[in-house]
Amino acid sequence: MLSSHQQSKVYEARRLKAVHSIVIDGRGHDPSWQLAHVLTDFSFPWTKREPPATEFRALWNEERLYFRFDVTDADIVLGDGADAMDKVIGSDRVEIFFSTGPELNPYYGLEMDPRGEVLAYEARFHRQMNWAWSCDGLVVVTARTDVGYLVEGSILIDTLRKLNCLHKDNESKYLIAGLYRAEFSHSRSGGPVIEDWMSWIDPQVESPDFHVPSSFGVIRLVH
Repeated sequence: MLSSHQQSKVYEARRLKAVHSIVIDGRGHDPSWQLAHVLTDFSFPWTKREPPATEFRALWNEERLYFRFDVTDADIVLGDGADAMDKVIGSDRVEIFFSTGPELNPYYGLEMDPRGEVLAYEARFHRQMNWAWSCDGLVVVTARTDVGYLVEGSILIDTLRKLNCLHKDNESKYLIAGLYRAEFSHSRSGGPVIEDWMSWIDPQVESPDFHVPSSFGVIRLVH
């Protein structure tokens, strides 16, 4: 059962024709993207400044959920490190979470930076992390753009089903999900990187935290 908070934030992912799939090239050129609803209401819940533009799109067919982020970012920060965790945690990035239920027990995170590094994990509320998890069949391709960067990807519907993240009610199939952006910038004084956090929902918590039930809404798979 969905909470009233989750019912209040719904993104409708439209269905592709059964025989069609999207070409994932990191450039967003596939004409099918024109069918998608464009979600733009990302905000800074914990910072009082105007948010840079962020667009999210999603489409689906019986095989895959396709997603795309278009990010405006004039100051892209890329972290260093020996592995994906070190690189992604220190970078600008976009994030998608999927949950088995409103209690987040468990849920799954995908964090993707502008160069295509992906940090994937399983977790349980609150922040009990399993970093060894990987997302079966995940495809992510990225590209830098004139105004920032673009992230395209797809997830197998069968993977979402096996994870118990594909739910169904009288209306349609749906995902309990979160959509986020880490918006980093270089300090003009040469000090530490400035870290800001953007979300499609204001989770109404005092300190920056996406890993809470109130940051999740619904991606509904509609026809």
